Amino acid sequence: MKELAIRAFSGAIYASLLIGSLFLQDASIILIGIFGIISLSELSNLIKLKGYIHYAVFILIYGGFWYFCLQNLDVIESDKAIQILTVITIFVNLILIKDLFTSKRIPLFESKRYIVSTFYLTSGFVFILLVANYHNSFTPLLLLGALILMWINDSAAYLVGKNFGKQKLFPSISPKKTVEGFLGGLFFACVSSYFIAEYTDTLNFNSWLILAIVISVFGTLGDLIESKFKRQAGVKDSGVIMPGHGGLLDRLDSLIFAAPFIYLFLRISGHVS
Repeated sequence: MKELAIRAFSGAIYASLLIGSLFLQDASIILIGIFGIISLSELSNLIKLKGYIHYAVFILIYGGFWYFCLQNLDVIESDKAIQILTVITIFVNLILIKDLFTSKRIPLFESKRYIVSTFYLTSGFVFILLVANYHNSFTPLLLLGALILMWINDSAAYLVGKNFGKQKLFPSISPKKTVEGFLGGLFFACVSSYFIAEYTDTLNFNSWLILAIVISVFGTLGDLIESKFKRQAGVKDSGVIMPGHGGLLDRLDSLIFAAPFIYLFLRISGHVS
């Protein structure tokens, strides 16, 4: 009972900070950046990445995209930079998906550690920032809607899997995840997309429905990839910053991995110029 109370309390603080910051642009930019640095530290421990170069790279890339893309200094050049980052990030994430299904261990030679820290994690936080500021205007409800879909998907997947799950989804990586749980999370996320479309002046229902599918599928893959990193490192959690939950990366792994795909859909569908 005490552990449940601690878990609920730390989860409430995390959610309050994240949701509260979304309605102040500067606060959201700073908080997302701080969360990024903490998550990078946790990932570095998992993949045994030493030194400080990757932190400098995070600050340079995150700060650079904030400055050039959100301050409207050069729309054409910043758009080119976003396109290049999108292509590289999607490609790296697809390689991680391939490693998830084809390798007993994700290969982590020295250069790949830097590739993962840069184009898996750092890029993920850049795209979280871009989703919250699409069309170079501050639209917190878009990121909030994505977060709600992710939380609903995770919660429904857990409850459905716990009560009805029989077929394991990926037993070698995450024994508790089931096919029934995944489908349950996907179903409730899709249902929730109707209400998000109805009560937020953001995207239409069709767009939110597709986003619910994108978030459920790629969010689950992101969670499995982070679980594989943890299994390779021989740890249960990525950190201890959130009592009862583990590390911040444990809570954000789904969003980090799904964010580039969310942005790609927005761009393809014409919601991002």
